Amino acid sequence: MFESEFQKYVESQKKNAKGRRLELLEKDLTGEEKLFKEVLWPVFQTFDGFIMQYEMVSITGITMYIDAFYEPLAIAFESEGFIAHAENISRDRFDFERSRIRTMASKGYIYYPITWDELSKKAESCRSSLYAYLGKYIGISHKDLSEECD
Repeated sequence: MFESEFQKYVESQKKNAKGRRLELLEKDLTGEEKLFKEVLWPVFQTFDGFIMQYEMVSITGITMYIDAFYEPLAIAFESEGFIAHAENISRDRFDFERSRIRTMASKGYIYYPITWDELSKKAESCRSSLYAYLGKYIGISHKDLSEECD
């Protein structure tokens, strides 16, 4: 069920996309799909309010993308693999990644990264952490959140 709903969601995102964002949506979305399947879909139970490969522009004019942006609460969810985001990273890429985080902060976005290993091995813990954060942020309980997001 999730897989077919996710594919419909991706197709709907592609309809409103152009340029580099569309290119990113047409690439391999394994990390984004895992992020939604293991954490975001179980917590929110909807794709409403989410924008995949959300475009943002830094103060210096560089265009950057967020894996999954939850627009109602301005939360930038990132699925981060160790190899791409840590092990094989150059100094320039490290600087760029930190610039992305600062750009999110300057726009008032909540940066919410989750690693691939956490998604694979600790998905329940990731969901619990997100429930706790959302409950504090919007002042409702876990049970109420599921009902709120329907």
